[in-house]
Amino acid sequence: MSEYRLEMRGVCKSFPGVRALDDAQLRLRPGTVHALMGENGAGKSTLMKCMFGIYKMDAGEIYYEGDKVEIGDPMEALKMGIAMVHQELQPIPARTIGENIFLGRYPMKKALGFIPIVDHKKMYEDTIALLEKVRMDFDPRQLVGELSVSQMQSVEIAKAVSANCKVLILDEPTSSLTQNEVEALFRIVEDLKKEGVSIVYISHKMDEILRISDEVTIMRDGKYIGTWESKNLTTDFIITKMVGRELTNLFPKRENIPGEVVFEVEDFTSINPKSFRHASFQLRKGEILGVGGLVGAQRTEFMEGLFGIRSHTTGTIKYKGEELKINRPKDAIDQGIAMLTEDRRATGILGVLSVADNISVASLNHYLDFGICLNNKKIEQLVQDNVQKMNIKTPSSKTLIQSLSGGNQQKVLIGRWLANNPDVLILDEPTRGIDVGAKYEIYCIIAELAKQGKSIIMISSEMAELIGMSDRIMVMCDGRVTGFIDGNDATQENIMELATQFE
Repeated sequence: MSEYRLEMRGVCKSFPGVRALDDAQLRLRPGTVHALMGENGAGKSTLMKCMFGIYKMDAGEIYYEGDKVEIGDPMEALKMGIAMVHQELQPIPARTIGENIFLGRYPMKKALGFIPIVDHKKMYEDTIALLEKVRMDFDPRQLVGELSVSQMQSVEIAKAVSANCKVLILDEPTSSLTQNEVEALFRIVEDLKKEGVSIVYISHKMDEILRISDEVTIMRDGKYIGTWESKNLTTDFIITKMVGRELTNLFPKRENIPGEVVFEVEDFTSINPKSFRHASFQLRKGEILGVGGLVGAQRTEFMEGLFGIRSHTTGTIKYKGEELKINRPKDAIDQGIAMLTEDRRATGILGVLSVADNISVASLNHYLDFGICLNNKKIEQLVQDNVQKMNIKTPSSKTLIQSLSGGNQQKVLIGRWLANNPDVLILDEPTRGIDVGAKYEIYCIIAELAKQGKSIIMISSEMAELIGMSDRIMVMCDGRVTGFIDGNDATQENIMELATQFE
């Protein structure tokens, strides 16, 4: 009997122009949490998709409980006891929790003695038992579309548990969760460990990895770097192995010098009474203004209001003393304002289009000949300039953006807005779901833009990022601006004090 529940040996996988996996390997023991780490593009998700049968390996072997196996598709993996909760959740919102959990394998009964139909009574009874197992007190008949992201994730875990899985893959499971929701997830993981389940945990969050994992495997550029026991690791060691070099500074030196006030917002109030209200601030030329606050502080909603995505009842926006009328995003873009949205998958990238299309889509009107024909030569030059300037790693400008790593997708989106030469950039969680190496590259881009005189508003849920990158920090709580802190004086304590000033 093998000491490993599952082994992957010598796995290779290539896509057009990219060698995603090169002799990669992984070994999972029963009843352990095995962290899989690496920069975006290191091959972590590709390796897991090979394990789960989504991708067919070009070379390599998989051994499951000592026997060599071939996994042709996800259904085979599920039958074998391998389940995966993907980073990008894809539930069916218009169906119930029970129907989502048992999708494709509904319990059946026979009507009139011979017609097979879904046994809804048994399905919902089984769903209740599963939800209790993952500590979730939901109505199994509730529509999934009515749940929060974290609750949807719990449903996905319940779905995996329903398959009596022996291997559970969790890909970036906490990227959209609050701290309380993270703790609830960890309790579920501990319960599954006690039952002997092998858990693959993919995350960029060092504190989580060191807390919850038993072993850590690190990958870099599609290659296996090594496996270590978590108790012997430090954050510095993990980062060095991930990026192949030491990162002595997590944030670049900022050389921007904030100048005169160029952007003013006064008494901004949402049409939704539960959202932002009476919010005001000033932004200087060449300044990085961080925006902090807890989940529900309405930071994103406030910035979307300024960009014309959400309606407001009162408030004024001035740029260089002149009042702006912004009723829709096009108005903001025409006035030199750009916004990088929080969810790059849902509201950022155009996944079925190329890197070139994604960079140029917001500025095509600048590249028209005679007002009707696109000048493809100028567009390609724009794309190549951005690819080079921001070190976007892509086989070509024609590559579909959905095949790039998260960090490179984010750089493409920044390039999209810079093509319009905006004066004010709103960056909402610019490094969410991005590894430490790619984060540093994004930080360098932000710092350089501020040095060039661009005015930047940066929403972030990471305290270290707010403190390390901001000239000033505006803190919000329950839809209100509760205060401002100079970047040099900012601490986690004084940010949290303002972030919890509820009325």
